[in-house]
Amino acid sequence: MNIRQRTPATRPYPRPLPAMQEPFNIIPIHNLLADHPSLRYPEIRAAAAALRAVGDLRKPPFVQWKSDHDLMNWLGIFFGFQDDNVRNQREHLVLHLANSQMRLQPPPNLVDVLDPGVLRRFRRKLLQNYTSWCAYLGRRSNVVVSRRRGGGYDLRRELLYVAMYLLVWGESGNLRFTPECVCYIYHHMAMELNQVLDEDIDPDTGRPFLPSVSGENAFLKSVIMPIYATVRDEVESSRNGTRPHSAWRNYDDINEYFWSRRCFKSLKWPINYSSNFFSTVEKESRVGKTGFVEQRSFWNLFRSFDKLWLLLLLFLQAALIVAWEGKEYPWTALESRAVQVRLLTVFITWGGLRVLQAVLDAGTQYSLVTRETLSLGVRMVLKAVVAMAWTIIFAVFYARIWAQKNSDGRWSAEANSRIVDFLWTALVFVIPELLALVLFIVPWVRNFIEELNWNAVYVFTWWFHTRIFVGRALREGLVNNVKYTVFWIIVLASKFAFSYFLQIKPLVNTTKALMKIKVHTYKMHVFFEGTNVIAVVLLWVPVVLIYLMDLQIWYAIYSSFVGSTIGLFSHLGEIRNIKQLRLRFQFFASALQFNLMPEEQSLRPELTMVKKLRDAIHRLKLRYGLGLAYQKTESSQIEATRFALIWNEIITTFREEDLISDRELELLELPPNCWNIRVIRWPCFLLANELLLALNQAKELANEPDHLLWLRICKSEYRRCAIIEAYDSIRYLLLVVVRYGTEENLIIANLFREIDQCIENQKFMATYKMSLLPQIHAKLISLIDLLLQLKKDTSKTVDILQALYELSVREFPWVKKSMETLRAEGLATRSRSIEEGLLFENAIQFPDDEDATFLRHLRRLHTILTSRDSMHNVPVNIDARKRIAFFSNSLFMNMPRAPYVEKMMAFSVLTPYYDEEVLYGKESLRSENEDGISTLFYLQKIYEGEWANFLERMYREGMKDDDELFTTKARDLRVWASYRGQTLSRTVRGMMYYYRALKMLAFLDSASEMDIRVGSQQVASHGLMSQNDVMDGEHMQPASQKLGRTASVTNLFKGHEHGIALLKFTYVVACQLYGKHKAKGDNRAEEILYLMKNNEALRVAYVDEVKLGRDEVEYYSVLVKYDQQIQREVEIYRIRLPGPLKLGEGKPENQNHAIIFTRGDAIQTIDMNQDNYFEEALKMRNLLEEFKNFYGIRKPTILGVRENIFTGSVSSLAWFMSNQEMSFVTLNQRVLANPLKVRMHYGHPDVFDRFWFLPRGGISKASKVINISEDIFAGFNCTLRGGNVTHHEYIQVGKGRDVGLNQISMFEAKVASGSGEQVLSRDVYRLGHRLDFFRMLSFFYSTVGFYFNTMIVVLTVYSFLWGRLFLALSGVEDDLDTNNNKAVGVMLNQQFIIQLGLFTALPMIVENSLEQGFLTAVWDFLTMQLQLASVFYTFSMGTRTHYFGRTILHGGAKYRATGRGFVVQHKSFAENYRLYSRSHFVKAIELGIILVVYAVHSSVARDTFVYIGMSISSWFLVVSWMLAPFIFNPSGFDWLKTVYDFDDFMNWLWYSGGVFTKAEHSWETWWYEEQDHLRTTGLWGKLLEIILDLRFFFFQYGVVYQLGITGGNKSIGVYLLSWIYMVVAVGIYMTIAWAQNKYAAKQHVYYRLVQLSVIMVMVLFIVLLLEFTKFKFLDIVSSLLAFIPTGWGIILIAQVLRPFLQTTAVWDTVVSLARLYDLLFGPSAEVSKYLVSLPAKSLTELYLEVLMGLGVENPSS
Repeated sequence: MNIRQRTPATRPYPRPLPAMQEPFNIIPIHNLLADHPSLRYPEIRAAAAALRAVGDLRKPPFVQWKSDHDLMNWLGIFFGFQDDNVRNQREHLVLHLANSQMRLQPPPNLVDVLDPGVLRRFRRKLLQNYTSWCAYLGRRSNVVVSRRRGGGYDLRRELLYVAMYLLVWGESGNLRFTPECVCYIYHHMAMELNQVLDEDIDPDTGRPFLPSVSGENAFLKSVIMPIYATVRDEVESSRNGTRPHSAWRNYDDINEYFWSRRCFKSLKWPINYSSNFFSTVEKESRVGKTGFVEQRSFWNLFRSFDKLWLLLLLFLQAALIVAWEGKEYPWTALESRAVQVRLLTVFITWGGLRVLQAVLDAGTQYSLVTRETLSLGVRMVLKAVVAMAWTIIFAVFYARIWAQKNSDGRWSAEANSRIVDFLWTALVFVIPELLALVLFIVPWVRNFIEELNWNAVYVFTWWFHTRIFVGRALREGLVNNVKYTVFWIIVLASKFAFSYFLQIKPLVNTTKALMKIKVHTYKMHVFFEGTNVIAVVLLWVPVVLIYLMDLQIWYAIYSSFVGSTIGLFSHLGEIRNIKQLRLRFQFFASALQFNLMPEEQSLRPELTMVKKLRDAIHRLKLRYGLGLAYQKTESSQIEATRFALIWNEIITTFREEDLISDRELELLELPPNCWNIRVIRWPCFLLANELLLALNQAKELANEPDHLLWLRICKSEYRRCAIIEAYDSIRYLLLVVVRYGTEENLIIANLFREIDQCIENQKFMATYKMSLLPQIHAKLISLIDLLLQLKKDTSKTVDILQALYELSVREFPWVKKSMETLRAEGLATRSRSIEEGLLFENAIQFPDDEDATFLRHLRRLHTILTSRDSMHNVPVNIDARKRIAFFSNSLFMNMPRAPYVEKMMAFSVLTPYYDEEVLYGKESLRSENEDGISTLFYLQKIYEGEWANFLERMYREGMKDDDELFTTKARDLRVWASYRGQTLSRTVRGMMYYYRALKMLAFLDSASEMDIRVGSQQVASHGLMSQNDVMDGEHMQPASQKLGRTASVTNLFKGHEHGIALLKFTYVVACQLYGKHKAKGDNRAEEILYLMKNNEALRVAYVDEVKLGRDEVEYYSVLVKYDQQIQREVEIYRIRLPGPLKLGEGKPENQNHAIIFTRGDAIQTIDMNQDNYFEEALKMRNLLEEFKNFYGIRKPTILGVRENIFTGSVSSLAWFMSNQEMSFVTLNQRVLANPLKVRMHYGHPDVFDRFWFLPRGGISKASKVINISEDIFAGFNCTLRGGNVTHHEYIQVGKGRDVGLNQISMFEAKVASGSGEQVLSRDVYRLGHRLDFFRMLSFFYSTVGFYFNTMIVVLTVYSFLWGRLFLALSGVEDDLDTNNNKAVGVMLNQQFIIQLGLFTALPMIVENSLEQGFLTAVWDFLTMQLQLASVFYTFSMGTRTHYFGRTILHGGAKYRATGRGFVVQHKSFAENYRLYSRSHFVKAIELGIILVVYAVHSSVARDTFVYIGMSISSWFLVVSWMLAPFIFNPSGFDWLKTVYDFDDFMNWLWYSGGVFTKAEHSWETWWYEEQDHLRTTGLWGKLLEIILDLRFFFFQYGVVYQLGITGGNKSIGVYLLSWIYMVVAVGIYMTIAWAQNKYAAKQHVYYRLVQLSVIMVMVLFIVLLLEFTKFKFLDIVSSLLAFIPTGWGIILIAQVLRPFLQTTAVWDTVVSLARLYDLLFGPSAEVSKYLVSLPAKSLTELYLEVLMGLGVENPSS
């Protein structure tokens, strides 16, 4: 029992409450006398009373002071806050203080008085960021609290400081994204508050001081709106984020302006609106970028992670030097003094890289330098000069060494002394690095120094980095340092050893051979004859690229095994299935009691270490069944009854979700004690087959003593319980069926009494024949079968009872007794007359058919007696089995002990919602696609078992036939379908499980043993059924014969459970457009209202636009709920916003406006595609206790939670994504959190320390475009500000993933674009520089490095193929042997491994091995390969590469709505072409042309096996990129659909459209949209794009020299003359186009005449070439391969130069040619599909048969 247990109310809740004029959110603070369950807690009254202690405070002038006003009203009136903001923050503050006081241990002496310590701790936490900001800027904090304790004045003042901050924060709107700006505002308002409290006199007026901002909405209008207007103007100037980031200020720039003291000089207080901070000032005079300038360049990767590239490049240089010696081992080569000296060149390279870093810093950040920041410019210049000086010094010293050695002819003493001089110089150079190493070893020293705000520290660190408010004291503790350092030392050692021996050393030998070979003949004109430098470079480029990226592979390998090891020690996967659950279930109750039930707490808590040790020992006993902790739990113990209530509630939710059937619910439930059963009644699925096994044991041991048989039986707890339950149940049943008071009833009682006596005396086997047990068993089954029938046959029942009597009384005993003896023992009747009838004939009394409880127990007994299988497949639903296994396994994992609900942390859940599906409409479910497939039909097939369970439930609830599903049961049908999709209704249902779980746990916390015991009986007796009939086979059967919904524990609630659950949990859905939906009558508004109506704790926040005039609009953040008393929606708060909500990215802005309505110490972020489970909600209070524990040297600020991907069964692609995502949300994040300490926030269901994030910018970032991946920036911000992110896997939340290729591709594009923007961001730059070296490596390879290295893999393919093409076309390849080089082979293998997805699959296999078993994991992997997972992963690699690279180079990142719907429709080719043309098709065609040209002109290609070995990975990439959109498209190879698709594609291609035509209708609109990124890119982006496009001209350059017409001429003139072909081709095209425009419409004959003339001229020209030159027909095909790429290159360059060409006549030709090329590319993709589909079609049936043979469900999906 809770040590501060209160007497709960005896009435249920809700009950009609007195009408209240003012609506309230959670608690009616305005009316503390109201009859509301939350007001029974004295802590609520204590917090409210503290706020009402206005006392002798000076009252605001000009306003009537009311008696019910409190400190919040006082602040609101004095400082001009909105009334609803005051009301909102009043409840916010009261709830938090009350919840905090509830958690005090030991409880305060006066529970109805606010404890000063509670307020003090809250003030320190809430204002910690403000205090740090003041210290950073050298300003004295204006929060002045006396150190005297217990004074009422101090308490009131402290309350005012806290309330002031909450009011400022609550009304700041978009400025909440700028936490230090809020600090600046609060700093001055607190100063004015002090002046009011201290009753200062205004020197200007001589009257008592009044705040500079006061009046109605004054704070919003005078303080917030001017700054908001500046942010809005900056965003508008960005042209929706398309302008370069350096040209406008985002949220971070606005915020970081307040990181310097100049804000006090410029802005002042009251705010100086003429300050150059505001947008009202001219652009030239205005404050520009602050702190950092985001520039689009790949050099950002070098700038941010320069230490990584320094390490890789210096090792590469050192390895080359050592390998060049040609020794077998590097340490042998290092014995040479010359090698040692050459290694000193790494310092020259090091210096050069520093020069590069300094130049890049200056080139990208120069715009930060102003008059106020001249020191920054000075440092930039000095860094470049010093770096250059070091480089020159090293070069000079190095040259002096060799000069001395060459002059002496040997390594003389003088030469050695010069080496020593060089080393002393190098030592001076590396002193900063050595100092950093020392501080790395003692991290607490570095943290202490960085936290100091002394000027001396600033001067000392000025040279190394810019002084900023964040990014200080980020070092971890020594233990964590050691862990991730060891990890990375092993990874780096493996990588460098591999690179040296298998990449660098073999290629060095090949390079030496190349340099010695003389190329005899070239096949084309070369500008540098006689040298093989180009060949060497082309050979090295792909190998170097792989060298730079393969650290990602080693990271993946080691992180997989480290993650699995950690998971193993965390006890993950110990219970993987129902079979393993059976082994642990008998210990389940103790584990659940230990973890989920709060422990009794004494008034003097034990020492922390002692308590932890005691808990660890107890948990060890639980896990391995040691000691008394795993004593068998019998039904008489309260622990088992409590466990049964929880377990049955879990199973009930499974039935409500239609995961299990009624029959499975019976098998899974744990019924309470009844029928005088003496043991715990384990679920039937555990007792299956146990009774039959016991009967066999009895037969085998018939001649053995009783104790031996019982010893064998008791080896299985389930068998022991099954026997005792069956025996007790049969006795009870017979005594019920045979009417009480009859002789027969007495005989049965005497018989069982005799058997009991034999058992007690251990003479059972000596008294009775074990061989007759099977006959008795069979008769009992027959009896129960008769009792379960609708029409019970009395005569048959009498016959069976008589047969049982004969067997049991006369034949069962070894010694037959006479009739006299039987009558004497009460086992036989006296002589019966004819009127009395036969034995049992008149003694039968059948139980009532409507007694559902009796029938349920009877069916259970029948199951125990008859079951012959092990029931390992119960429940049948795989998701249900997984959830049960995970929940049971988690109870044996390490987790904090659960507190009482009253003492747990309060928390909120926040879900941003825009306009996604709330509930599927009836018509949308029934509407069919072109193949006649509806969404409902699709769901019925995918979730076949759940559909059957749903129908069973509907019939039980009164449905007569299936037609009612679309009439009276339409809403139930829509709800069922919506719960299978990714809808808001599914998310809300899942999150409201928290509320349901808290209510049940609150009841169990406060209930006495009698309450629980009696309550369990009530729950059992209330399991009543609907009285309607249901159809069961051919017979009508009463509904009572079928199991209904098990009565819920909610029937036992006493009333207070609702109140405490509301105090501890709030769910806010930010439905941004709800107001508009209501105004338009949108169905979504109606469905959201329905959700509020059915979920008491649900609140909806939306933005309301109020139009006052023609152009004036006011925006309000509104919170509403459904009032159950008046049965309608009520508005709770309406807080005016400074302007339109969306200035930055939509989702974080939506979260930000609603976050002011959340409550509690923690907040969980839940997206629209997530779900939750009741059994997991039970562990939420355990999870929240993690905030109290230290992980390393810090407490957590974000609790990471694992996810369960629930969309894996929807399609093969969904399964691929599910497996990939599952490994990321489990193994990867496990390793990132421990040991690497770089886990961030990834948009998953993480739980935030709300009051830590509240004053630090919130739970996401919102700057336009740069923060498009808004969630991860919350993790960046957390780490930079000294937070700690952990990961916990004993609790999970459901998550959906995209299920179709187009959805997945759009998601991948969004994430890849977001990663590209991250590369540019200040957060990534600062983390790259402020984290220590090894954490920086972890950070890089787990975030942007993954995408960068994916791009490197694709670039490797390009560089390898282009290099090979050059070698083949130039003729160099004929004289070189580079094909058998080991390094090239290693490079190709590594590239192919990544390309196939094996790199992604390794963590997946390892994690599945851990949680499902190794064989299952391998089997799943092989099945995925059969379903072409490698094609999908290769295709995804192309998506990530395209969007990541394009975003960094040109921008164009944007939110892409994926839809999250079911994929039941065939996607047209035009749609696929629009989506994949530039990212996949064109690139695949380019690589395909390279491979074809290489195959034709390469001497290597003549050796088929060599060619296949070199090109198979590239061909696989080409095929994957071309065919994946068809393979994973429903009916992608259907011929009729292909014809329709081609017609649709042609119509789209030639449709001219108009100004407002959309891209999906017109090729031209789409083509212009595809090049939008080129319009906004910078000069360097355009220049690099042109340079990359020049590669297409090499086709023409290389191929023209191979044409027969050239006659072997290698002159450069041949190439120049070949351009005549291009001019003629364009001329012909323009001629035909001119003729078409002029004659095609009205004078068609002339148009045909022109066409004929052109054809005749071309034929004549070809005839002349054949006659007078060496021209061949094959030259025509070769020339196409040469000139088509040239034309494409010209088009791409023209797109870059569009601003100059668009106004000229050339542009129309460019557009026409571009359309012609897309006309060529489109059919090429279609043709490639059918080239592959012909053999694929013949293999399809075989493929499906193989999948079905492997046991794959629904292989056609």
